[in-house]
Amino acid sequence: MPFITKIKTFAALGSGVIGSGWVARALAHGLDVIAWDPAPGAEQALRTRVANAWSALEKQGLAPGATQDRLRFVDTVEACVREADFIQESAPERLDLKLDLHARISAAARPDAIIASSTSGLLPSEFYESATHPERCVVGHPFNPVYLLPLVEIVGGKRTAPEAIEAAKVIYAALGMRPLHVRKEVPGFIADRLLEALWREALHLINDGVATTGEIDDAIRFGAGLRWSFMGTFLTYTLAGGDAGMRHFMQQFGPALQLPWTYLPAPQLTDRLIDEVVEGTREQQGERSIAALERYRDDTLLAVMAAVKDSKARHGMSFGD
Repeated sequence: MPFITKIKTFAALGSGVIGSGWVARALAHGLDVIAWDPAPGAEQALRTRVANAWSALEKQGLAPGATQDRLRFVDTVEACVREADFIQESAPERLDLKLDLHARISAAARPDAIIASSTSGLLPSEFYESATHPERCVVGHPFNPVYLLPLVEIVGGKRTAPEAIEAAKVIYAALGMRPLHVRKEVPGFIADRLLEALWREALHLINDGVATTGEIDDAIRFGAGLRWSFMGTFLTYTLAGGDAGMRHFMQQFGPALQLPWTYLPAPQLTDRLIDEVVEGTREQQGERSIAALERYRDDTLLAVMAAVKDSKARHGMSFGD
């Protein structure tokens, strides 16, 4: 059965930070969005989050017909997915919840509609176990803020059809995203595993009194973070090897991998460590609200992405290269 790839109606289940990001992205691309979330006050919270993101989306550029008025909130799972061309679930990370939810979603959805989950760590073969037509079920793992960052990791389960992976790529690309097919089911997928390793090391540095949260963030944002935004790790290290490239870099710096620089196992989350992290980030936040920081983040991301896009164009490259 061919899967729908040109979508007009986007279903969003779950309207927290990630779910609302999907809603904002879909609305900005001129789609009709049907949303569901059982939490009290969820509809108003969703509309507030979308409104807060809208100024950044306007700066980025809206599709013809894009408007927040195309969002409709419904009371049941079935009403949310029945008319949808594409379905994105962003419920809490609980296997039992997702098993039940996807059994209901897939039973009510059109059989040719791709069903995706925003899970960041659960494996699709597990929570799609009871799904109807599991061949169209995938993970579509985004990154916050979903309405601006283009990366989405696509992961198939044991019963996912290759055609569903390809259809999901087409759909996400039409939403302005950079789809990355994760070849194997592995907990945490790709990007979060890398982020987790950095997070563990940062917690150890705080726990051992080496640095504060602000100093660690400075080490990233004024150093490697600037390079990562346009070049990544492997190409950066290739340049560090000089004209001989990566082979020379590996020969020169490879032995350092045997040195005890990294802790790897996470430190114990004692009350003292948690307090230090909380106090450090509170000092970084200052008097600014979360909403204000989100707007600052969005404006800066747009500026960085625009700068990267412009520079790549001048070097004969596209933004996705």
